Amino acid sequence: MRMPYPIENKLVIAVASSALFDLSESDAVFREKGENEYRSYQEKNIDIPFEKGVAFPFVKRLLSLNESFPEEQPVEVVLLSKNSPETGERVFRSIKHYGLDMCRACFTTGKQNFQYLPAFNAALFLSANVNDVKDALTAGYAAGRVLPTKYVADDDSDKQLRLAFDFDGVLATDESEKIYKASGDINQFYSHEVAHAGEALQLGPVGALLQKISAFQQLEKQRALQDASYQRILKTSIVTARSAPAHERVVASLKAWGVEVDDAFFLGGIEKARILNILKPHIFFDDQMTHFEGIENVPAVHIPFGVANL
Repeated sequence: MRMPYPIENKLVIAVASSALFDLSESDAVFREKGENEYRSYQEKNIDIPFEKGVAFPFVKRLLSLNESFPEEQPVEVVLLSKNSPETGERVFRSIKHYGLDMCRACFTTGKQNFQYLPAFNAALFLSANVNDVKDALTAGYAAGRVLPTKYVADDDSDKQLRLAFDFDGVLATDESEKIYKASGDINQFYSHEVAHAGEALQLGPVGALLQKISAFQQLEKQRALQDASYQRILKTSIVTARSAPAHERVVASLKAWGVEVDDAFFLGGIEKARILNILKPHIFFDDQMTHFEGIENVPAVHIPFGVANL
């Protein structure tokens, strides 16, 4: 059990059990046979760990930052579940089975729970339930829907945590995207962005998350300077459909936000899968479903935010 901690100094992620583990079989039992059979099913299988879910590689590697900074313990992952405490016990046993350092949870027995995100100071909420995610976004909280995948790549020899982000509607608001959607003319979009090239966009749904990640990257850089053997964990990339000259506003925004990224890909309409299948991030955030087409074994998170999702 952990002592009380100053949550303002932590990077806190909230995950639904549906994001952390593959609950497709359990969900089928609930839908087809009802709540009583679901409870019985979980009790019978309570010591059988769930298979890893889409967010598992991301969560595991994020928690490994605590091993690099044992005194600060900078990361917390909180389970935010709509199960009852009884039916959620199998989830906690699965967490223990995989050695995830998670001890805090919220069980709400079928009721909505996103309103508790600020109590945990959560910078992000991940769930497979699109309605829960939309409700959280509407309420002003950072949230994303993990997309189903047939295979979750989790190579234990790969200690790095690679995070990839779309820009507009994800890191930044959809202000610029609205210009293009309203006119349907890409030239008007570029003219607008050139005219405002030096002006930072406001943070979007996941912008504050990147700010916190970037702060931890600075800690890692300092650690590497003090210890030449230290291998940095975090790597951040922007993968956007923007291209020059619209890239200048991305750069201006990052500077204003106090954020540094390791890579930036300005693709100008090239399929993002071409980059992502090489980069192999452990999680990729985008606000448009079409941008997930063609990606292979890349944990994907849809941010159903803004004009692109009307």
